[in-house]
Amino acid sequence: MSILGTRVTRVEDPRFLTDGGTYLADLRDPLLDGALYVTFVRSTLAHGTITVDVSDARSAPGVHAVYTQGDLDIGPMPLALPMLNGDMRRPILADGRVRFVGDLIAAIVTDRPEHGADAAELVVVDYEPLPVVVDPEESARNETLLFEQAGTNSAVELAFGRSDDLFDGCEIVVRQRVLNPRVAACSLESRGAAAAWDADGKLHVWLSTQGAHGFRDVVAKVYGLEPHQLRVATPDVGGGFGAKMGAYPEEVIMPWIARTLGRPARWHETRTENMVGMGHGRAQIQDLEIGGTRDGKVLAYRNTVLQDAGAYPAIGAILPFMTRMMAPGVYGIAKVEANSNSVVTNTTPVSAYRGAGRPEAAAAIERAMDLFAAEIEMDPVEVRRRNLLPKFDEPVKTAVGTTYDNGDYETALDLALDAAGYDELRAEQRRRRDAGDPVAMGIGVSIYVEVTAGPTGGSEYARIEMDPGGGATVYTGSSPHGQGHATAFAMIVQEKTGIPMDRVTLVWGDTDLVERGQGTGGSRSLQLGGSAVLQAAEEAVNEARNVAAELLEASADDVVLDTTTGRFHVTGTPAVARTWAEVATAAAERSSGTGICGVVDFQAESTTFPFGCHVAVVDVDTETGRVKLTRMLTVDDAGRILNPLLVEGQRHGGIGQGAAQALLEEVRYDPDGNPITANFADYGVISATELPDFELVTMETPTPVNPLGAKGIGESGTIGSTPAVQSAVCDALAHLGVRHVDIPATAERVWRAIQTARA
Repeated sequence: MSILGTRVTRVEDPRFLTDGGTYLADLRDPLLDGALYVTFVRSTLAHGTITVDVSDARSAPGVHAVYTQGDLDIGPMPLALPMLNGDMRRPILADGRVRFVGDLIAAIVTDRPEHGADAAELVVVDYEPLPVVVDPEESARNETLLFEQAGTNSAVELAFGRSDDLFDGCEIVVRQRVLNPRVAACSLESRGAAAAWDADGKLHVWLSTQGAHGFRDVVAKVYGLEPHQLRVATPDVGGGFGAKMGAYPEEVIMPWIARTLGRPARWHETRTENMVGMGHGRAQIQDLEIGGTRDGKVLAYRNTVLQDAGAYPAIGAILPFMTRMMAPGVYGIAKVEANSNSVVTNTTPVSAYRGAGRPEAAAAIERAMDLFAAEIEMDPVEVRRRNLLPKFDEPVKTAVGTTYDNGDYETALDLALDAAGYDELRAEQRRRRDAGDPVAMGIGVSIYVEVTAGPTGGSEYARIEMDPGGGATVYTGSSPHGQGHATAFAMIVQEKTGIPMDRVTLVWGDTDLVERGQGTGGSRSLQLGGSAVLQAAEEAVNEARNVAAELLEASADDVVLDTTTGRFHVTGTPAVARTWAEVATAAAERSSGTGICGVVDFQAESTTFPFGCHVAVVDVDTETGRVKLTRMLTVDDAGRILNPLLVEGQRHGGIGQGAAQALLEEVRYDPDGNPITANFADYGVISATELPDFELVTMETPTPVNPLGAKGIGESGTIGSTPAVQSAVCDALAHLGVRHVDIPATAERVWRAIQTARA
């Protein structure tokens, strides 16, 4: 019986639940003995020129050094992508001008962290305020420039064309401005980094990241190093959600400080620093236009995106490309246009956040479908059904040129509606409305498709070494931060080799031990990293079969591996066999200790497109505006399932984050650019008390793109749940004349929408 597809308990959990993980702040390494601590002075003004006096701070107790931009001989930060405006590169420390609250002004190096906090109070920053631009629509007018040398506030514009006749032939055209709000990743572990140079002049950096190799490449570029001249290592990572991809100035400056002072250096940020310093997500304004016939056929759709890039353009500025890629969603719409403009504002830079451009696309098309259905007075499910792409097993190209691998969207819809009891829910809604119940019931349905390992496919590295004791060590370029890599990859190794899972060790996140890798993001780990492990295991088995053949004095073609016992034998004579330990020992003796090893760089020819359907049910108190999510049922098809337990964990996390964005999460600024959600007292991180038990329905449509048949699952929950919950809130208020409610659907926002409709 295959172990794949079974509910295997996570092998990571005993360590985390007993001894605990080793996170960056816990890290103890001989190279970090005697480390100094770094504290950053951050701007308290959103936009202005500055002069800085650090003389008092330099003489404060425990202070070794205080640095400003003029002291540095490195930087600025490399552009995240070459298509971004090169005149908007971010300096390591402020170069005489700050552009958001939280911008770095100075770095204080001390014996103890508390010394740094005290010395920071002694740094005198003289601000000359400049006009503040918080609203991206204001920024797009270019009346106040954040970078005069650029001559524009546009970091990158993705213009694919706009047709004046797009809606010709449409009986109905509906337009709506929609907000996809800025959110914070709120990883349980905040950021941190440590750096040291060894006696041979090699740089060692430790940090909490989703991709050690990507960070290594940035540092090598900044410091002019060859990859072999530095090592980047990642201990346990307490969550990332996309915001820990790439590199931040706080991390990049650490090697410079360590080199300058000849001492290792460490930095660990506070929660407030994290809320204003780590990249935010989403932050799109979408102008939606959808047109079609009165019988429910959608003929044309346009999504014009204004992306808030924050003060310095990073990966968030180019994520509207993913929004465009997935613009039509699951629907066979003949004419689709999607264009975007990413502009800078005096706010925290925008980065990737769980889903990274795809949730924004799903939220837009699903909101448009609801608005269209309301305009023609048709059930929103029926409108969706009439426009779905039919089931397809061969690739299908959409109107924007995206090629989906396979899909069965109507089955996902039917499974969700049947499990939720859709007809019964509508009947209950009518009963409550007829009774004049002040607590209105809303039902929201969203059907989604997303792209994983995108946008064009990807690759990942794996190496498997068999040790003479009969175990295996897997070296992977993927980087776990809660997903269950150790469990998933060990299951694959056991399936292919017969080596028990508890004899499989996973090594990751250390560039000295793992030659290369792409890290973890975009729901890529299993389909790319897992496929690499699978093929590396197959290579190792083939190599071992040749060694076993010599030991058994037989032809390699006649030797088979019994994966139930993990023993090699000649076909038809299982009584005479050789174990992995015997074969690995013999191989090591014959090859000067190198032993049996399988090495693979798996390359996917294309991406995969998971899909599903979410049904949300809410109660809305029309007197107070309070929204309560009462049911959340989801179908999330991620291709062939390796371990249902891991998949359910990923689905739960994604659904919770998506529902949180719809209900209460939003990073907010006042008109002067001051953050008013800079800690967990003000920023509404969702908890179990705001969520119902999730109802999960299983569906599997294996993809032909990789040997596992797997699609990504880590972000699907965020993509389907947000539009479903928003739809449910709007549906609950439709009978009161409310057309649209932007998210998050806070009590105040809902109450105001009700009052406006009544007026």
